Amino acid sequence: MIHLVIRVVVTALALILAANVVPGISIGSFGTALIAAVVLGVLNLLIRPVLFVLTLPITLITLGLFSFVLNALMFWLAAYFVTGFAVAGFIPALLGSLIVTAVSTVAHHVLA
Repeated sequence: MIHLVIRVVVTALALILAANVVPGISIGSFGTALIAAVVLGVLNLLIRPVLFVLTLPITLITLGLFSFVLNALMFWLAAYFVTGFAVAGFIPALLGSLIVTAVSTVAHHVLA
């Protein structure tokens, strides 16, 4: 349970970092970032696997690069559901998802 809370907090901090680094992404507060992190986690748990299976041929043809597009879409969709979290377009969503993925991956390896 504590690992889940740590992952949500790390993702929230990564979202704040992405909002500070990437123009076109804005987050109102740390509380909004926590809610966005939970929504992003739920979307990645429920919707992303279905989309991954449906787009598997495209992902294989692009040698896995299409998975970045799926990450950006999940990021953008999370912004749609969370008030106070805004993403201005696909490119900011792509860059934000890359930052959140990189920070989360590093934090997972450090904390594991």
